[in-house]
Amino acid sequence: MGLVTPGPKSIARPLVESLINEVVCKEHDIATYVPDPDGGLTGFQRAVELALKRIFDHRVTTSWSSATTAGAPSDPLPSDPDWAGGSLYVDERESPVDATPEQLWAVIEGIGGEHGWYSWRLGWWARGVLDRIVGGPGLRRGRRDPFDLTVGDALDWWRVEDVDHMHLLRLRAEMRLPGLAWLELIVETDEQGRTLFRQRALFHPRGLAGHAYWTVIRPFHGVVFGSMQRNIARAAESPIALRS
Repeated sequence: MGLVTPGPKSIARPLVESLINEVVCKEHDIATYVPDPDGGLTGFQRAVELALKRIFDHRVTTSWSSATTAGAPSDPLPSDPDWAGGSLYVDERESPVDATPEQLWAVIEGIGGEHGWYSWRLGWWARGVLDRIVGGPGLRRGRRDPFDLTVGDALDWWRVEDVDHMHLLRLRAEMRLPGLAWLELIVETDEQGRTLFRQRALFHPRGLAGHAYWTVIRPFHGVVFGSMQRNIARAAESPIALRS
C-alpha cells in the first residue's frame, strides 16, 4: 500500500480491502426526499472533467497528502533548542545571490513537487523510495499548488511548518527518521543591500540511533544541501522567471 498509493496506508489498506463490496447504486428512492437538481444528475464523465479542471486551475482545497502529519505541535521546534533538551545538529549555509529578494523567494516558494529540489536527483529519489518501503510518505505527495505554500501544506515528504512571506520557509520532515528534522530556507539582505540566501538543516536526534543517523548522513550534506544552495541561487539569477 505504501508503494502504490499516495495516502497513508492506514487509510489506503481498508479502502482497498473494501473493494470486495458492491458499491454501484442501483436504486434512486432518494429522489422521493431530495429531488434531482435542475438539468438532471451529473454523469460520471462530466464529474471527472470537473474534478480535473479544478486540478488544472489549482483550486484543489484538500488532497490525500493532507491526511497525515508526523509528530505533535508540542514537539520541539528548531528555534527552541534549550527547551527541546538534548542535541540539535545544524548544517547552515549562506551565499549572496545576484537577484532580487522577490526572484529568490519565487524559486524558494516553488520548491518541490514538479519543480524538484534543485539537488542530487538520484539521491532524493532513492531516499524517497526507501521511505515508502518503511511506511513513510516518500516523494509521491507532491504539493497542493505549484507556486504558493501555506502553513500545513504537504510538500513531498515535508510539511510546511512556517511561512514568513519573502523571508522564511520552514519545512518539517515527515519521513521515517530516528528524530525530528527541519529545513529552513531564508531570504535576507546584507548591509550593502545584496540579497543573501541562508539555508539551515536541523536535526533533533532520538537516542543513539538518532546520533548514528546524523553521523552517517553528514558526509552527504555537501552534495545534497550544497548543490541545493547553488542551484536555487542560479535559478533565481536566471533570466527565465519561475512563474509567469
